[in-house]
Formats: sequence, C-alpha cells, structure tokens
Amino acid sequence: MRTFFFAAAIALISFVVQTDDPNIAAKYAIGEIKSIDAAAKQLTIKTDAGSMVTVTLSDKTTYKKLAPGEKSLTNATDLTFADLGEGDRVMARGTVSEDRKTVPALQVIVMTKGDLAKKQEAERLEWRRRGILGVITALKSDTHEITISNRTMAGTQAVVIPVSDKTEMRRYAPDSIRFADAKPSSFSELKVGDQLRALGDRTEDPLRFNPQKVVTGSFRTVGGVVSSVDPATGEIHIKELEKKTPLTIVIKQDAVLRRFPAEGMMGGMRPGGGGGAPGAGAPPAGGAQPQQRPQGAGGPGAGGPGGGRPGFNINDMLERLPTISIADVKVGDTIIVSSTQGADPTRLTAISLISGADTLLAMLAPRPAAGQAPNPAAGLGGGGISFGIGLP
Repeated sequence: MRTFFFAAAIALISFVVQTDDPNIAAKYAIGEIKSIDAAAKQLTIKTDAGSMVTVTLSDKTTYKKLAPGEKSLTNATDLTFADLGEGDRVMARGTVSEDRKTVPALQVIVMTKGDLAKKQEAERLEWRRRGILGVITALKSDTHEITISNRTMAGTQAVVIPVSDKTEMRRYAPDSIRFADAKPSSFSELKVGDQLRALGDRTEDPLRFNPQKVVTGSFRTVGGVVSSVDPATGEIHIKELEKKTPLTIVIKQDAVLRRFPAEGMMGGMRPGGGGGAPGAGAPPAGGAQPQQRPQGAGGPGAGGPGGGRPGFNINDMLERLPTISIADVKVGDTIIVSSTQGADPTRLTAISLISGADTLLAMLAPRPAAGQAPNPAAGLGGGGISFGIGLP
C-alpha cells in the first residue's frame, strides 16, 4: 500500500538525494504524523526507518490531500492545517536540514489515516478472496511452474502456480517484517521451502492457480516456551521446544500477535492427520486413514482455490484469530513465531506470533509411533503453518 505513495512522491519531485533513510532526501521527508503542535505550527513525523523529523509550517505552507494509489496531484484536493491528524501519512516538501532532522515545509501532501485504512482493508479482503498461501515444494525452471503445499482441514495437497513475465513478483528481504517492503523479485530467487502468497484467479482445475501477483520469502518458524517478557524493550525470551536453545524474539510495531483459543473452545475441530484425538480428522478405528478430498473440490470443508467454505484453511484460520499485545504474552506460554531469516540466528524479528500455541501444535502433530514419546515441536513440520507472509 505504501509503495504507491512512495512512487507518487518520487514522481512529484525532480531532485532526489539518497540518504541512510530512503524516506528523507534533500527536498522532502515522508512519514506518519506522530504529534501536532498547533501553537508552534509544527508536526513531528516518523519515517518507516524510524527517523523522527520536525516539520515546521508557515502561513505560506499549502496542504493537499491525495487519495492512496494516486501518482500525481491532478486529483488532489485542498486542506488546511486544522485538517491534519495523528496517524496521517505526509510528504513534507522543503529544504531538509543537513542533519536530516527538520524541514520547513512549503507544501504538505497528505494521505489521511482513514483513507489509508480503507484502502488497506480493501486490499486485505481481495488477497483473502482471491489469494492462496503455501510452502514451495517444487520448482520447474523450464516452465516456470511453482508447486506449493498447504495443509487444510481436509488434508495436505499440492497446487501448481505457473508464473510468466506478466506476473508481479516480490520477495521479503532478510530481517524485513512488512508485506509493503517486499522487493521486486524473479523466479530465479525462489527456493524449495520458501513461503508463498499469490493473488490471482482460480481455474477449472482446482489444483492449478493463475497468479497476477506473487510474494515470497525465506522464513523461519519456531515454537518455544516463554521464559521472560519485556514490553519496554519489545523483547520476549523463549526456550525453543525441540533443541531447548534460548532465543530472543523482537517485537516491532508492525508485528502481528494473536492468541489461539483453548482446546475446549475449538469444538473438537482438528485438521486431518493431527493429534489423533476424537473430532474431525481423527483416524477411524483400526488405523485406516480417511480419504481426503482435494482443496477446492467444492465439497464441505474444502478451502482455497476452486471454492468451498471459507475459513477451512489452517493459515486463513490463524489470520482471523483475535490480536493481542506483547503485554498479553505471559511467562510459561507456548508461542509460535514466524520471521525472515536474519543475520543473527539467536534473535528473531517477529512477523507473526501466536500465543497459547500448545493446543494448536497438538492439533497439527502427527500421531507418534507406538512407544515413542510425543515431540512437542512435531506440529511445526510438514508445511502446516505458513503465516510468515502477512497481508497488505
């Protein structure tokens, strides 16, 4: 969503000087309004990189409101200083100080918080309605076909996604956590094990999907038990479930934290192959496995491409869980965290975090062999959880 705004900003100016912060140049600064001082006629804005910039205003400053997605001021409308609000996204045009901390604005171009929220929600609904999410299991370089696997309530299945030169492809950078910051990419960058989210059209074949946009990334998903929480620094310390190694989880502003409901609130619903307890997906007596209907086959419980009842995809279900804050995460909680592969393997910058995950892991774990102790991390395997790639 914010990519459109950056493109518009670049198109509106002729002189660009790159700095360590791409949202600050010689003649502009772009950021979100964090505070407004009406008496001093000043704004404090925060860029996406975290820089704080003071925007000073005068009687000569002009204000323009631009709709998200617009690439020029042709359809902009006039505003006043009084129309500005915290959370609005602005481009302050003027000569930026040498220390990059202040800019006396000749013009302020505004995308309001409300307009941005409406556009973001519309984009999220479209990606949910016309999207697919999974883990790459195979790549065919000669035909540029991607095969993904995704576990649904009806079982695990493979879907083939052919890409072409017309497909918009983007990829998460290391340590990046925002969908909007994914960089232009190509088929050659893809790897088996990557997570993929695609937007496109379903075909008559429920196991094929024609994409318009593809976003990928190399993600790390771990489970652990919380040993300490520091809301002030935004850090959660855990002991990893399988190897028992200590890890630090860094929670930034754009991370999404959710809580999985307790087992008694799930109504016995379980994905195919999970847990072995009574309920949907439990094997019948005698160990025979029920036949799974392909996702999209159109019957009850089918989700993903091809139709079926929405919400019966594991990852889609996780995205609909209620959000929480870091203060809601407690010592002793079992959590699952997804992050990009970063430089320090002991520190993970969270994209998504699910607390209360012991119930979820039990649902997803395969039945252990006779006499074998349960593996608390077994539910993380098999591509069952792929929530690294968020939504717009």
